Amino acid sequence: MNFLQSVPAIRRIDTSRDDLFAIDVVGHVSAADAENLYGLLEAAYALHQRIDVAVRIADHDGVDWADISDETLKLGAVHALEHVGRCAAIGAPDWTSDAKHALPSPSPIEFRHFKAEDEAEAWEWLGVRPPGGR
Repeated sequence: MNFLQSVPAIRRIDTSRDDLFAIDVVGHVSAADAENLYGLLEAAYALHQRIDVAVRIADHDGVDWADISDETLKLGAVHALEHVGRCAAIGAPDWTSDAKHALPSPSPIEFRHFKAEDEAEAWEWLGVRPPGGR
């Protein structure tokens, strides 16, 4: 494996809110990346009973859904329902309708999609300053 193959597709974003879990998703998401994401979310849930989530997507190149364990997917959905209030999806593709359909209806999670050029509006909706002074 060359060193470029080991760069994680999911990267934490520092924000001005401790109870906001924000990530960049860049390129192709492997099963290992997804498993790591669920672990990071579990850590956030341990620190805060309720969190909001921001997912900023760049150069999307798919997700290895078939390689992610069913148990991880089921637990991820259950825990999200217990802990997530708002979820902002920034960039393409807009996966929010798929996420809504994967959860029981009505879902307590408020999903909203923002185009990449509307990123500042997403951060405002989540009540934080844009990361890195954008």
